[in-house]
Amino acid sequence: MLDTVYRDFHTGYVPRWHGDIIDPAAAYLAPARHTLLVALDPADGTVVATGALDSRGPVHPPNPRDLAERYPSGETAQLRRVYVRPTHRRRGLARHLVAELLEFAAADGGYRAVYLHTDPAVPGAEAFWRSLGKVVHDERDDPDGEHGGHGGIVHFELGMER
Repeated sequence: MLDTVYRDFHTGYVPRWHGDIIDPAAAYLAPARHTLLVALDPADGTVVATGALDSRGPVHPPNPRDLAERYPSGETAQLRRVYVRPTHRRRGLARHLVAELLEFAAADGGYRAVYLHTDPAVPGAEAFWRSLGKVVHDERDDPDGEHGGHGGIVHFELGMER
């Protein structure tokens, strides 16, 4: 996951955004309604893909206020950290992880929506999420960032019935 924030996001580690990456067990394995999936390369056992889900909705700021109200914590399953190493992309790994995460959310019984956001500057990210869900807010359409966005992020909702 750290490789992705350095290589694809070009931000490096930012504690307020990436604390879950440093302690994924506390963020995704300890809470009952959260999960973390990891795909390993069978040849050498290295991590090649990740996907996580938690019960925290988008927070305002930096996300638009209407999204924070529409997707409240506790009722919203937020997909996070769906990352695939570049050498393992285009093999269905991300799609498989997302399907497993959606099954987890549906089995929980307490989530009414599945939400995520993505940075469209990451190659392939926006097209991938558009193939699975519907755009609920595109910050690139916000003149002067009037909705409190954090720079061109695209927000999606996915159905749990997959």
